[in-house]
Amino acid sequence: MSTAKEEVRKLLDQLPDEASFEDIQYHIYVREKIERGLKDVEEGRVFTQAEVEEKMSKWLEK
Repeated sequence: MSTAKEEVRKLLDQLPDEASFEDIQYHIYVREKIERGLKDVEEGRVFTQAEVEEKMSKWLEK
């Protein structure tokens, strides 16, 4: 497993040389959110479509 620092280096190598600090921050942010989501799936912290629809219907009723 690569370290976070190694993953950021790989990410930087894939971005164009003209990438701004904002571009770099955005790509790191998105990558972190994806990694967190995949970990949630692995650990069973997910909702079924029916559960989401039930929760949303309660929010929309108020």
